[in-house]
Amino acid sequence: MASYAENRKARFNYEFMEKYETGIELLGMEVKSVRGGQMSLEGAFVIVRGGEAFLINANVPPYQPKNAEKDYNSLRNRKLLLTKKEITELAGSEKNKSLTIVPISVYNKGRKIKVEIALVKGKKKFDKRETIKKRETDREVRREYKER
Repeated sequence: MASYAENRKARFNYEFMEKYETGIELLGMEVKSVRGGQMSLEGAFVIVRGGEAFLINANVPPYQPKNAEKDYNSLRNRKLLLTKKEITELAGSEKNKSLTIVPISVYNKGRKIKVEIALVKGKKKFDKRETIKKRETDREVRREYKER
């Protein structure tokens, strides 16, 4: 299972509540571009509208820029493939609990390209500082064990 793109800032800026695995609707040249590792999830998010989920602001540049369609938009909205039950859960949580849905990573599962999305809650500044302190103490402990 190869990972094509990750949203590293999401892991730092948000606290994950629930994770979902979804399919994504892509064009042929976009599939080649994603498999080539050119996709970027920075600043991307998910919205639920009309009983469907869409990935917004995910950048997928054309595989071969010279052969791309002239009106191709690399930041276009892409439909996520979820069950109706999952979509209603996400929509309800997004509205009632004031949570956000962000993509975490893009990877393959067999021949299919999957997107891992998460229902997240924003961290406060002191939570982020706490995360940094915890990471630093873990590093120090690992260094001490290596020295022994």
